[in-house]
Amino acid sequence: MAKSNAFTRKGWIEVICGPMFAGKSEELLRKINRLKYAEVDYLVFKPTVDTRSKKSVESRDGRKLAAIEVATSMDIIKQINKAKPIPQVIAIDEIQFFDDDLPKVCNFLADNGINIYAAGLDTDFRGVPFKNTASLLATAENVIKLTAICTECGAPATRTQKLINGKPASYNSPRIVVGNVETYTARCRKHHVVKDKPDFSFKD
Repeated sequence: MAKSNAFTRKGWIEVICGPMFAGKSEELLRKINRLKYAEVDYLVFKPTVDTRSKKSVESRDGRKLAAIEVATSMDIIKQINKAKPIPQVIAIDEIQFFDDDLPKVCNFLADNGINIYAAGLDTDFRGVPFKNTASLLATAENVIKLTAICTECGAPATRTQKLINGKPASYNSPRIVVGNVETYTARCRKHHVVKDKPDFSFKD
């Protein structure tokens, strides 16, 4: 059977972003599963620092897909160079956990004809943008920004709320904690609380 020409346009980046519980991994898996039926060669990557699932990208509804774990962004290029055939598409999950070279790696690959789906958090629990995600958002051909549901009011949630012992976490607490040490929920702007957040005011 001839391969689909759905990806004849080569070399682009699509970023799937949003807070926790917005369905980013589900959307990534949905896009990759479409490639199977189109007979498109692809590879899926995830960072080794994400220990919540082993050698797979897993959604909260239980779906999963085999993934190559890499320690650095440059390892993605190494894995692609070893692949036979070279993939037409790559998917990268949890982009916020990668080192600062990830945007350069993604743009290099796109410039050389590989299509990229990149998924991850756009901001941390403080509401501060992750550098990798922000850079990729600025250079991507397409952006999908997902929202969750605010656990306080049911409004569209665009922020990740970090709780420690049931209380909003301090601005000074660790930015990234992998696993279930803390509890995270989704919140809208109105109900997102960051304890000890530095004050900001307009001055005359």
